[in-house]
Amino acid sequence: MTHMIRACSALIMAALALVVAAAPALAQNAPQCVVSGSPPAGWGSNSIGYIEIASGGSCMFSVNITGEILSSSISGNPAHGTLQQLNQSSFIYTSEAGYRGRDAFSVQATGKSQTSSGTSVITINATLQ
Repeated sequence: MTHMIRACSALIMAALALVVAAAPALAQNAPQCVVSGSPPAGWGSNSIGYIEIASGGSCMFSVNITGEILSSSISGNPAHGTLQQLNQSSFIYTSEAGYRGRDAFSVQATGKSQTSSGTSVITINATLQ
C-alpha cells in the first residue's frame, strides 16, 4: 500500500511539473492583448480596458503599473472564456470557441511606487468576434 501511495505521489508531482513547465510555453504562444482605454493612474486607482479577440482565441494580458507588484489575483472570472494567471504580472485570456459577443474579467493587483501604493482593480471588457 505504501508503495502505491508513493507511486501515485510521484505521478502527481510529475504532472504538476509538466503544468508549471508548460505555462511559459503558453505565454510564448499567446500574442499580447492589444488593450485600449486608460491605464491606471497609479497604485490604488482602478481602470477599465477593452480588447477585441477572435472567438476561441487567446492573448496575454500584463499588469502595467509603474512600481513593484507585491501581489495579484483574478478578481472576476470571464463568463465566456478562461483566465489563467501565469505569474504576478501576467495572465492569459482564452475566449470560448463559437461564442461571439461580449465578455469581461478583472484582475486585482497590490503594489507600490515612489508616488503611490495600494490595490488596483483592472477590468477588461472583451469583444469576441
